[in-house]
Amino acid sequence: MNRQPQGPHKASASVPYKALPACTFAFQPIVNTRSRAVVAYEALVRGPKGESASTIINDIANEDLPRFDGLCRSSAMQLASRLSIDCDLNLNLLPQGFHADRDCLASTLDAAIKYNFFPERLVVEVTEGEVLGNQERFTDLMEVYRGLGMRLAIDDFGSGYSGLNLLADFQPDQIKLDKNLARGIPGRRPRQAIVRAILQVCRDLGIEMIAEGIETADEYHWFSDQGVELFQGYLFGRPGFELLPPVHVPEYSY
Repeated sequence: MNRQPQGPHKASASVPYKALPACTFAFQPIVNTRSRAVVAYEALVRGPKGESASTIINDIANEDLPRFDGLCRSSAMQLASRLSIDCDLNLNLLPQGFHADRDCLASTLDAAIKYNFFPERLVVEVTEGEVLGNQERFTDLMEVYRGLGMRLAIDDFGSGYSGLNLLADFQPDQIKLDKNLARGIPGRRPRQAIVRAILQVCRDLGIEMIAEGIETADEYHWFSDQGVELFQGYLFGRPGFELLPPVHVPEYSY
């Protein structure tokens, strides 16, 4: 059942520098199709009227992005708590989030305690491109976040050319396969070979793979036939602006 919060939620903060813009969130489900359950919601930054994340972020100076990133995490947990989300919560690490200081991480942990999100229920997502440009810092982040009990996911995995090397050097808890690899995959044999190789490496290393951006039943069936169980995409549920959207898991025999 969808739960609508009592009025729109807007992130705000008293800061000693320039005020940060208001933001809110949309939530998109990640489902386990074998158990037919929602296992997580990804919190997607939106403007107060539903504007895209890029619209909000582009107006923020680079030096303010780490502060905005920390504010977003706390605000996402607050709204998720009001919506009674009782599964995992995926939070995106915004650009420049690699440079967040210890105070920002401490505020994230404080918010998790305040809003009854055990750190083990939090998954922090970072894009493959950000990892490639900050590999030393990503190593440090993995140590800190895992020390707090949180998990790390690489988003848009396969969008670059060093993906398998990344998995050799780092072992994130999850990867979210780049949606461009998933798009139309039933009829694209080269992409099928690449995805099968990625999936096998993930299995060998104990990394969960989420098929992201799945929009058609044919795409869903192909990934299911490969043994994939975790999915995210319009086929299962669109992002819900300040609410939990309806979730649909199509029938399919494994």
